[in-house]
Amino acid sequence: MSHVVLNCAVSSGLLGDPEVAAFFSAEADLAAMLDFESALAEAEADAGVFSVQVARQIAAACKDFQPDQSRLAAGIARDGMAVPSLVRQLREATGGAAAEYLHFDATSQDVIDTSLTLRLQQVNRVLETRLTHVCASLLDLDRRFGARQMMARTRMKSALPIVVSHRIDGWRNPLLGLSKDFGQIQTAVHALQFGGPVGTLDRLGASGPEIRYHLAAGLGLSDPGAAWHTDRSRLVDYSFWLTKLATALGKIGHDVMLMAQDERSEITLAGAGGSSAMAHKKNPVKAEVLLALARFVSTLHAGLQQSSLHEQERSGTCWTLEWLLLPQICIATGTALNAAQILLDSIDAMGKD
Repeated sequence: MSHVVLNCAVSSGLLGDPEVAAFFSAEADLAAMLDFESALAEAEADAGVFSVQVARQIAAACKDFQPDQSRLAAGIARDGMAVPSLVRQLREATGGAAAEYLHFDATSQDVIDTSLTLRLQQVNRVLETRLTHVCASLLDLDRRFGARQMMARTRMKSALPIVVSHRIDGWRNPLLGLSKDFGQIQTAVHALQFGGPVGTLDRLGASGPEIRYHLAAGLGLSDPGAAWHTDRSRLVDYSFWLTKLATALGKIGHDVMLMAQDERSEITLAGAGGSSAMAHKKNPVKAEVLLALARFVSTLHAGLQQSSLHEQERSGTCWTLEWLLLPQICIATGTALNAAQILLDSIDAMGKD
């Protein structure tokens, strides 16, 4: 999964989020895939599909396994995903009769989607902490400057006097609402994917639901009750939540940009950006970034909605599109939270005494 310009050496200081991006690295993806295979073997052994000794042999092979990267790259180019080549190499590492039970009744999508949800758990812990800090900073600004006067503006024109608290409430309330909704969004997106080749777990028979339940528990994920190979609604809903978050942060950035205009001077920012040609300029860079990221994430979300149109029991096309878009949405939203925190911390004054 790529995140291109967001981690470019030149622009990453402005647009990047190395902490969130790390969860979309090849290393993080591989580790989560191996966790899936190991936990699957344990759950299937517990259900009596094969012996505990076989499960232990598979788990031992998965531990610290490092694939041949050239073979893996060739496999991805040929198969459109990493799992077939990875499983072949893992079977070689497992050896003996246990090798044939590795990945038993799983499919590539089970491995890749579960790897994603495992990593999104970690992403969401980061985002939740940052969102809490941004909301706290807004409350602090309200305590410091909330009673001051400023002019409300409707349709870009002066309207009636208000206090700064009113403006801050317009920034903070959407974020509080999103924070309240985040638990439900996380419950949906932190779901195991396990359906086998066509979503029916047919080789496991009556044991399928039990194995799915224990596999989910072993990985710390929820049991969705069925495969969601072609139902991408949980990821689209998650992306929409991220889009709403980026939009709410973009609103803050947009307002700050307008408040910082020379003819208004309704806000004072420390550490504003400079100009190569005009020494007097103090540009609200972080505010500009927030607005740009809000529009960027919204654009990507529209593409992600297209990736949910899976045909029949699986779509290689829509799946690939999802890989291209969702990491960028996550990273850009993480960047926006960081930029918002820096921007709020830089506010020295708002309104007039």
